[in-house]
Amino acid sequence: MPASKGYAALDAHSPLAPFNFDRRDPGAQEITVEILYCGVCHSDLHQARNEWGASRFPIVPGHEIVGRVTATGSDVKRFKVGDIAAVGVIVDSCRECAPCKRGEEHYCEQGPVETYNSPDRVDGSITRGGYSNNYVVDERFAHTVPANLDMAGVAPLLCAGITTYSPLRHWKVGPGMKVGIVGLGGLGHMALKFAHSFGAHVVLFTTNLRKKEDALRLGADEVVLSKDPEAMKAHTKSFDFILDCAAAPHSLDIYTALLKQDATMTLVGLPDVPPTLNLFNLVGRRASIAGSMIGGMPETQEMLDYCGAHNIVSDVEVIPIQKINEAYERMLKQDVKYRFVIDMSTLK
Repeated sequence: MPASKGYAALDAHSPLAPFNFDRRDPGAQEITVEILYCGVCHSDLHQARNEWGASRFPIVPGHEIVGRVTATGSDVKRFKVGDIAAVGVIVDSCRECAPCKRGEEHYCEQGPVETYNSPDRVDGSITRGGYSNNYVVDERFAHTVPANLDMAGVAPLLCAGITTYSPLRHWKVGPGMKVGIVGLGGLGHMALKFAHSFGAHVVLFTTNLRKKEDALRLGADEVVLSKDPEAMKAHTKSFDFILDCAAAPHSLDIYTALLKQDATMTLVGLPDVPPTLNLFNLVGRRASIAGSMIGGMPETQEMLDYCGAHNIVSDVEVIPIQKINEAYERMLKQDVKYRFVIDMSTLK
């Protein structure tokens, strides 16, 4: 068994602390990855503090992993020792249902296995994530990384990147479209980069105009203060697509009023308070509200290859693992531009 060490939440109220554990032995189609960088997602904090009520302690968080392959099973075809590999939110699925066969393993009808806090399909143990020195994963659920990209900047692409790339692709965002992005954080900053790269006219909605300069740098053509009724009214019925990345409770009505006929607003943020909704904004224009989560394995690889071709990575602040609890508190204050990434060499 690969000996592992990392940082874990032992319960919902204690800070993350050093934690030793064993991973299961890799199978014939699996690789062992020495983790070099791991991104810090807000969902890590939710689970470490049991804010969703489904945490299995002790929890080793982390699902934005970039590392170096140190061992391969006998049947592994895509990786060799020394390769750089990336691992995201999903590390297994039933592989037999219709979504899995379409390469949409994240919508597995039996439920996907997540990188941490999930029962492993192989031995029933609880998966432990990337705030650690290594990971064992089936090669189907690992990705190659373009050599020209900064590895620390790649890590958040495995969650924040694919979470925004997937809906923008699904709703065919491209030239000639007016696209709104709600919120400028870990998700929103990637949404701006992708929507701009795809050729759309991009408008960022924010509650704080201090973010305007950054938004324009990241790809916004316009920045609108969502708390200004007149500024919002000027965009009524003009958007082809809106991607809502905000995780804090907020009104959806001020944004659905901006949709054209047959346009869609897609939610990827997860506020802890269910939104209210004025249906007249939808019914009167045959508009839609949808949801989306990450992407399947083929689409995630497609995204990474696209990022390599267009030199797109996340804006990150690299931290040592010893500052993870401080990073959680700063994340709650939105004091990061725009994603923390742990340099796992500091674990040593």
